Amino acid sequence: MRRKWFWMIPVAIVAIPLFIFIGGEVVMHLWNWLLPPLFGWRMLTFWQALGLLVLCRVLFGGLGSHGGPGPRRHWDRRCGRMSPEEREKFRSAMAEGYSFRSSGENKATS
Repeated sequence: MRRKWFWMIPVAIVAIPLFIFIGGEVVMHLWNWLLPPLFGWRMLTFWQALGLLVLCRVLFGGLGSHGGPGPRRHWDRRCGRMSPEEREKFRSAMAEGYSFRSSGENKATS
């Protein structure tokens, strides 16, 4: 098993800095191509672009911690607890356009 993963260490040592470099360059060139002509903002250096990339990752993408259940796992767990009758009622309600009225209610009243 160790032989299987042994080749990944040198690949990671090369790929991670290469990925960081390419990401910084892409952000820098896109910023410098679009924003100064459109809005009159200053041009970025490579290090500023890399900092902007990290900032966006922190603000919008998290830091890689995907702990806790995602929305799919949440619904899988919740639907797993439903009885077959509840599951069928949910499916029919979804098919009717998210209308969760009971079958006895008049649709014109809401």
